[in-house]
Amino acid sequence: MQEIPMLKALSDYVKEDNSLFCMPGHKGGRAFKREIQKIKLEDLILKSDLTEVDGLDNLHDPEGVIKEAEGLLRDLYGSKKSYFLVNGSTSGNMAMIFSAFEEGDKILVERNCHRSIFNGIVMRKLNPIYIKNKLSEEFNTPLGIDMEHLKEIINNHNDIKGIIITYPNYYGVCCDLAHIVELCKDKNIKVLVDAAHGAHFGIHPRLPKNPIKIGADMVVMSAHKTLPSLTQSAYLHVAREELIENTDFYVSAFLSTSPSYMLMLSMDYARWYLEEEGKSSYGKLLENMDNLRVRLRGLEFLKLLDSNALTGYDNIDIDFSRIVINLRKDLSTRKVEEYLKINKIQVEMIDASNLVLIPSPFNTIEDFERLYKTLINLNIDKVTGNQIKIKDYPIPRQAMLPFEAFKKKKAEVLLEDSRGKVSAVNVCPYPPGTPIIAMGEIIDKESIDMIKYYLSNNINVMGISEGRISVIVDMEEKYYD
Repeated sequence: MQEIPMLKALSDYVKEDNSLFCMPGHKGGRAFKREIQKIKLEDLILKSDLTEVDGLDNLHDPEGVIKEAEGLLRDLYGSKKSYFLVNGSTSGNMAMIFSAFEEGDKILVERNCHRSIFNGIVMRKLNPIYIKNKLSEEFNTPLGIDMEHLKEIINNHNDIKGIIITYPNYYGVCCDLAHIVELCKDKNIKVLVDAAHGAHFGIHPRLPKNPIKIGADMVVMSAHKTLPSLTQSAYLHVAREELIENTDFYVSAFLSTSPSYMLMLSMDYARWYLEEEGKSSYGKLLENMDNLRVRLRGLEFLKLLDSNALTGYDNIDIDFSRIVINLRKDLSTRKVEEYLKINKIQVEMIDASNLVLIPSPFNTIEDFERLYKTLINLNIDKVTGNQIKIKDYPIPRQAMLPFEAFKKKKAEVLLEDSRGKVSAVNVCPYPPGTPIIAMGEIIDKESIDMIKYYLSNNINVMGISEGRISVIVDMEEKYYD
């Protein structure tokens, strides 16, 4: 009899008593192990794998309980209208881009935005101007928007229709969104926010503010990343009345016509949880985090990303419900991650120098204690290694818009032979996750040198395959830097 490979992998994993410092926020279903209105939620979640049946309403034309639930979501976050998304934040980013912009619109985009934003730019045929990110020498990672670069772009262009901001980034760092909103409102620039990691913002005074309350026009949030909601569930909030008609259409266009009631129920539960218990439960989580941070600061081989480490940046905020552990320069994050896995601790992400952990209110005291004891028992001699230094580099010149490059005839050439050609792909090393070259940009010497640098240090570079890169071939002339 054939095995079911995914079933075996999942059953093997869930048998382990892992401390989960990763998505989703319900932490292995702990959030659902409760009774509400005398109904056992843990059982109901699976039994609710239904779609449009009598009495359960229709997500694409809500008139009953779904309309009521989305209204409660709207009231909690302070939007004009809010939506349940069953295709994740990716569908929300697409709907947001298509609802706010027309083909050919010039927009500002953070250089390290999510890949769904780059895809939306191509599909909507937009004209992007990329905003630089500041790099932290101390933490060896991009931390925030270069505000001076942003101001320069806004002052030099009078036809910008919108800006897409990530708030927070993967490290829990939040740009000065209030200042960005102020700059953009003066020029009628729509502010769209990918707040995939910020669905819990604003629920407690020590957390960053909810971006809708700051003045953003549209905001996407992944419910599953930090809240007690199932994977693939997300919210979209609209604060501009005139964008609602477009958003109604595009949300429906980008969502499945058979939306899972199981996902919608989990989103409604997450909203209820925030309203009823969010402030107190996040207060307790932050208290546990404070205690952990005090203890971790006693370990000489690491330091923590916190507000003290961000002095000198432009009024940025930080999500204190997240842990970013920066390792000493002679230690390997990969080896430390493997050591933690052996000790049944799952982290969210690592880069060259940092481990990112995402706790939620459903992590237990035992989880935090296991993490601390595991780290204090770490044998430094067994996790040594070289950390690649993340380097700054200029954004290359654009030869054509991304959607134009996407439609052109392409060919793969050796990286060494690509200088002066136009890239047909986004070339992105991970870490740090920021494109060296974006689709439609001219490949210059600095870009080639940077790609070689990452490849020589065994960093995965998306867009490069066996030393070759895809370029546009039907150009009338060759570009040279």
